[in-house]
Amino acid sequence: MAQINTLAVSLSQLAKMIDHSLLHPTMTDEDIINGLKISKQYNVATACVKPYHIPLAKQELQGTDVDICAVIGFPHGNSTTEIKVQEAIAAVQAGGHEIDMVVNIGKALGGDWGYVSQEIEQINTAVVQQGAILKVIFENDYLQPEHIVHLCKICTQLGVAFVKTSTGYGFVKQADGSYNYKGATVNHLKLMRQYSGPGVQIKAAGGVRSLDDLLHVMSLGVTRIGATATVAIIEDAKKRGIGMDQIQVEFKPMAVDGETGGY
Repeated sequence: MAQINTLAVSLSQLAKMIDHSLLHPTMTDEDIINGLKISKQYNVATACVKPYHIPLAKQELQGTDVDICAVIGFPHGNSTTEIKVQEAIAAVQAGGHEIDMVVNIGKALGGDWGYVSQEIEQINTAVVQQGAILKVIFENDYLQPEHIVHLCKICTQLGVAFVKTSTGYGFVKQADGSYNYKGATVNHLKLMRQYSGPGVQIKAAGGVRSLDDLLHVMSLGVTRIGATATVAIIEDAKKRGIGMDQIQVEFKPMAVDGETGGY
């Protein structure tokens, strides 16, 4: 029999777990406006947008308590530190409340931890000084567990607000030549929670597509997800009787693949 777990949740609690993702490169302004309407309708935590869409998001979300999350160095983290810092400052000044940055993945894989740490520190300092918070995206599909652990320790030392699994666009070439990604996986989330300090929150992004997925990552200590499936998640919650008051809800755990932690 499949394992069944339970968690006590309310509808507003679930909604405020969600950064509604509006990041696909093909999205037009009309697509963004429709996505912002969903963000307002379901009263999510943030609408997550590309920097040039911050003014539009600010206009559409005015008068709501849905914040604006902006991505920088997205999706591959390859800009120079100087550009990332300036992009982050500009994003906050334009109206961003939260900034999701991508680490320099090649530097992390190469073990240049001094570079990685200094970059995160400079961006975090700039963002906090502007009155916003920083989420640091690792892109776990490209990394080994030891890299994830090291990044968690750096982010804990620097006091960043969140560490985040993925962009949702970290496609890895598979044996058959196709490209795919896993995104937020159970073992990686456990590893991130274990090696991040108590003051650092965890954001799961990529692959959290259902209410069951959301409830499972919550049970692992995740406090925010990035999702395009917001409507499906919240509507399923309503169908399952979740309302204003917390109730115990059953969920089916996500599959665990062959990853190993052990650090």
